[in-house]
Amino acid sequence: MSTTPAPHPPHHEPDAPRDLVGIGIGPFNLSLAALAHPLAELDSVFYDQRPAFDWHRGLLIDGARIQVPFLADLVTLADPASPWSFLNYLKARDRLFPFYFAERFHIQRAEYDAYCRWVAGHLPGLRFGHQIDAVRWNPGRDLFEVDFTQLDTDGEAEALGRTYTRNIVLGIGTEPYVPDPLKPLVEAPGVPVVHAADYLAHRDAILAADHVTVIGSGQSGAEVFLDLLRARPAGREKLHWLGRTEAFAPMEYSKLGLEHFTPDYTRYFHALPEGVRDRLVTTQWQLHKGIDADTMAAIHEELYGRTLHGGWPDTVLTPGVRVRTAGRIATTRIELHLEHIQQNARSRLTTDAVVLATGYRERPLDRILAGLDPYLRRDSRERLRVDEQFRLVLDPSVTGSDCHVYVQNAERHTHGVGTPDLGLAAWRSATILNSMTGKETYPLPSRTAFTTFGLDQHPRVPQARPAQLLTPLVEGR
Repeated sequence: MSTTPAPHPPHHEPDAPRDLVGIGIGPFNLSLAALAHPLAELDSVFYDQRPAFDWHRGLLIDGARIQVPFLADLVTLADPASPWSFLNYLKARDRLFPFYFAERFHIQRAEYDAYCRWVAGHLPGLRFGHQIDAVRWNPGRDLFEVDFTQLDTDGEAEALGRTYTRNIVLGIGTEPYVPDPLKPLVEAPGVPVVHAADYLAHRDAILAADHVTVIGSGQSGAEVFLDLLRARPAGREKLHWLGRTEAFAPMEYSKLGLEHFTPDYTRYFHALPEGVRDRLVTTQWQLHKGIDADTMAAIHEELYGRTLHGGWPDTVLTPGVRVRTAGRIATTRIELHLEHIQQNARSRLTTDAVVLATGYRERPLDRILAGLDPYLRRDSRERLRVDEQFRLVLDPSVTGSDCHVYVQNAERHTHGVGTPDLGLAAWRSATILNSMTGKETYPLPSRTAFTTFGLDQHPRVPQARPAQLLTPLVEGR
């Protein structure tokens, strides 16, 4: 029996409304598409402007691992029997026994990317090369209308299209963040100043530079620094690693600490007042922005090994530093103006290449949702309000028609630290599908943590609402 599900072409009447349109095909909407695939009553399609699935290509460094166990794949924590699980991917590739003997609970980032590509390559209903231009509410039809442009292989406009849908799921992900003082350097040609998201594409040029500076004290900064360190000769490393945090701090990875990435904590966080949630988000950085302990150990081991014959490696590792301003010296070097926060001291650093491991920010939804602006409800800081089932809070004239806009990885301010975590992908996708179908399509656990985060001993699990009739099943679909 084949372990690779056979793709089947979707059948859809041109004027018939969809039940679900997904915008963006990253891991989270790919999870949703995988869990929606066996639901014959759902007519769904997913759009992405990129030509194919692409996940952090610039950070697929040899040996770098994801920080969640392999069970946190696209589907397993909601449906362990799904044909789209990571274990079934291994089976389809005749790699199940080698994986069994490798005894790897945390897989390499490149392997996770390959697994996602395998799912994306077999799932029907994914439309790459489609740019979403506008989303509007059509009160005459009580439906959302989505305008898109089909792109050719060169990314040029090829055709225009429109589809109607009852539900939209936004999964457009995050984008690299570049601090304001460094934006002019990234945008100018010449000396390599690149975000870590593009590291591998520029790795050769960076390695050829005489002196390299890595800015950012999180996991990406650590992985880039370790990769550069291993590639540079002993005694001539010429590497600086700078970070704003007060220490190169380990990620919180204790068993009870990890319970902040459970549905129980997500529900608890969502029920807190807005001001309390905002304060919590700023204090919980070490839950998701610290450095994996194994990576820290590997860096120390590499540095220690270079002292065996006397002397110290030519490296400088300094936390608690921010870049005030930056500029070019002629066209060949970069000058960083630094401030040590605790010492209240300033200095300058001249370098030949910079890698910015400065993280990511949620992509703004304002452009894509501009056509829905009159219907959107916002909080006191003008952020979109998101209910417990990941639905944007909209005007009753829309939701009264049983139509909704859901978000994935755009709700940290309402759902907390687990929002970008791969471990909650399947649970969130299942929650969305349960809400959309109005029934417990995917039974979800009522309790997931030993910790009771509030005085309520029995956190409430949101129930799926009663459903309207969905699009009738088209014969042969």
